[in-house]
Amino acid sequence: MDHQHRRNTAVSELPTTSSAAVGSVERPLRVAVIGSGPAGVYAADILTKSDEVKSGELTVSIDLFDRYPAPYGLIRYGVAPDHPRIKGIVNALHKVLDRGDIRFFGNVDYGTDLSLEDLQNHYDAVVFATGAIKDADLNIPGVELDGSYGGADFVSWYDGHPDVSREWPLEAREIAVIGNGNVALDVARVLSKHADDLLVTEIPENVYAGLKSSPVTDVHVFGRRGPAQIKFTPLELRELSHSKDVDIILYAEDFEFDEASDEAIQSNNQIKTMVGTLTNWFAEQPEDLSELTASRRLHLHFLHSPVEITDSAETPGKVAGIRFERTELDGTGNARGTGEFVDYPVQAVYRTIGYFGSSLPGLEFDHKKGVISNDGGRVLDAAGAPVPGVYTTGWIKRGPVGLIGHTKGDALETITHLLADRAGLPVAGAAAERAVTELLESRGVEFTTWEGWNRLDAHELALGAEATANGGSHGVTVERERIKVVSREEMVSISRNGADAVVGS
Repeated sequence: MDHQHRRNTAVSELPTTSSAAVGSVERPLRVAVIGSGPAGVYAADILTKSDEVKSGELTVSIDLFDRYPAPYGLIRYGVAPDHPRIKGIVNALHKVLDRGDIRFFGNVDYGTDLSLEDLQNHYDAVVFATGAIKDADLNIPGVELDGSYGGADFVSWYDGHPDVSREWPLEAREIAVIGNGNVALDVARVLSKHADDLLVTEIPENVYAGLKSSPVTDVHVFGRRGPAQIKFTPLELRELSHSKDVDIILYAEDFEFDEASDEAIQSNNQIKTMVGTLTNWFAEQPEDLSELTASRRLHLHFLHSPVEITDSAETPGKVAGIRFERTELDGTGNARGTGEFVDYPVQAVYRTIGYFGSSLPGLEFDHKKGVISNDGGRVLDAAGAPVPGVYTTGWIKRGPVGLIGHTKGDALETITHLLADRAGLPVAGAAAERAVTELLESRGVEFTTWEGWNRLDAHELALGAEATANGGSHGVTVERERIKVVSREEMVSISRNGADAVVGS
């Protein structure tokens, strides 16, 4: 029986809703959230804590779906592993999902395992929180050369993403990282940091092995504007100085401030702090750079706009360098070209100029902005009219801007609109909680649950404890809290059957 036939048969056999009022105790408002990163979890949590629900006026039943076997989305697969503050966000998300009033379905891929029609048949409202995982395009010559990489792809690799290759070509001695945001610093820090110093994190064994073999000596980070226009956060910037045996190098010609820069420094404490940090680092730097003794160097460059990634006659088709046009500030904080060009010899280029959303089957997509077409979280059709019962939140709603904390306000707007619309929401025909479970099972989808995540979580913690008990890892004495499992098959097997099933297989 083919997949489509099984799909049609399964839907036709599912139970229909009773005559009870939607939102009542007998028939809660059924809501599906697609994506279990911060955006999706915050949306589900805000709905459960809304005044309408707390007062008893409304009851809700929420199912959270994710294409990956484990929850947390961006937190698990999009943030550098050496960020201690991320643990706090994970703990907060865990508390929400551990309450038991939100069901988790992992390893369920929207568009493959469930369609929009399926969701509309089983839920009164659907909230898409699928985020943005692709790199924004950098349209310059040479971007296709071997050794030119998307930063998002590298992040997925070092975060143990189950759907990317276990191998990463770390062969370059000199590397350029293009971008002046937090992801650029994450990428540069991981590239320049010694692998042994990452053993305290949850990095998988293949990531440690790859970084350990890296011959890198110099990592250059390039920004188009000046020090007062950087998009880092103070914490991200300060973390650079915590890397052992890595010298930070700055350049006098890059410290340019215009009227807008001075105003930003005076009015914004965050910018003032970061400019102060950079200025202090430069002041403490020896005039003779040969006095620096670290085996690796991290160079921070400003006022550079990428023009071309180049190869050479010796290595045709492979990155051999990168050319920039020097820029200058125009008085408004923006940059313009000066006509002066400079070349840097590098063997790899990482593009970290931002993320971009991916279109989803059945939904209108704004290909310029990389978001689902929406108005304040209400998803729009091709004519610009709201699609009843379909909503969006997070980066796939507003674009990949802002910090994780900003997602709460974004989710609040979406859920506020959902609640305002609830009297006119289309009524799901197969709203019983067991209906979607039966549908997935009938299609052979090996979905994971919250209980399954707890099993996988315990397994990863046990791997860390075992490594610690054996004296650390790879001859390095270090306490390892956890070691991340990479294989999707292994994640699913542990989640559904327990670790013993994997060991005995």
